[in-house]
Amino acid sequence: MAQSDLSWVRTEMAQPMPAPAGEYGLGAWVRKNLFASVGDSILTVIGLFLVAMILPPLINWAFIHAVWSGADRTACATVAQGGVQPDGWSGACWAFVNAKFGQFMFGRYPFEERWRPILAAVLFVALLVPLLIPRVPRKGLNAVLLFFVLPIVAFVLLVGNMFGLPHVETPLWGGLLVTLTLSFVGIAVSLPIGILLALGRRSKMPVVKMLCVIFIETIRGVPLITVLFMASVMLPLFLPAGVTFDKFLRALIGVSLFAAAYMAEVVRGGLQAIPKGQYEGADSLGLRYWQKMYFIVLPQALKLVIPGIVNTFIGMFKDTSLVYIISMFDLLGVVRQNFSDANWATPQTPASGLIFAAAVFWLFCFGMSRYSIFMERRLDTGYKR
Repeated sequence: MAQSDLSWVRTEMAQPMPAPAGEYGLGAWVRKNLFASVGDSILTVIGLFLVAMILPPLINWAFIHAVWSGADRTACATVAQGGVQPDGWSGACWAFVNAKFGQFMFGRYPFEERWRPILAAVLFVALLVPLLIPRVPRKGLNAVLLFFVLPIVAFVLLVGNMFGLPHVETPLWGGLLVTLTLSFVGIAVSLPIGILLALGRRSKMPVVKMLCVIFIETIRGVPLITVLFMASVMLPLFLPAGVTFDKFLRALIGVSLFAAAYMAEVVRGGLQAIPKGQYEGADSLGLRYWQKMYFIVLPQALKLVIPGIVNTFIGMFKDTSLVYIISMFDLLGVVRQNFSDANWATPQTPASGLIFAAAVFWLFCFGMSRYSIFMERRLDTGYKR
């Protein structure tokens, strides 16, 4: 009887069944993501209509009727390579970007010395990429080389006046060189200072807390243009006679301190999000204040505020264009400065230059955003490799 009762037991695993035909493929993806409901369908139709209205003219202007090479403005006249457009305008003047590309990258940096910023950029990428890849070992050594050794090497390369390198004054710097230098220094300086300010604002010592609050609220209460103007114009008035600082150095300090004030509030939000039990658990283990912050609190707090930190970095990267107000020319400033070149004065020159600058800014900002998303997923407690 027992044997007959067990005669129906399966002796081998059943083969997996294929998914229903309507659950995979392009059609299923379109149905689930674009036409899942009436509202989604309406928005999809509106989106497709807008794309159909905007994309063809944009492609026509940027690629089909664009002018890619030329010696002067005559190459970007109304008659484009593809002929006269119905409304009388030509395509993009990429010949202007091609002719001014060196200035867009380096400003007025001497042509024969441009190998120096190129070498500094290569060293920066060579040290940054391994630091961003989690599987690459020796992160400590990599960080020391990137944040402590590279700035010294880059200073020697860019400024010169030692080891046989000719001196290049900072007023000759410009373009993407200024943008990346301001951004890298601002990021490297603002994060540690912001962490210290956030810890100081939450400190139980009244004097430390008061000083941090005054600094943060003062900097956050004024626009960056005001900080740059004060650093460039007003600061020399308060210095002793004969004492001055390089204008580029003043801009670096102003941008770094401005970003640090905002970074402090981002980090403070992460500190407040940590449960009280984490602090009490660290105290019960006998950890000192800095041990508790370094090993227990800050790793959790910084993980929670990765989006806010990267958002501050992206905002600072774009705000470097404001140094134009103190007669320093970053990428956007150099592009705008070249609009006055009579050899390239055409109706399409400003739009072409601004779109090129926008594309460069977008490329860097999008890269930072995507990497932050990668780090969020990797550091997520429930994330599995």
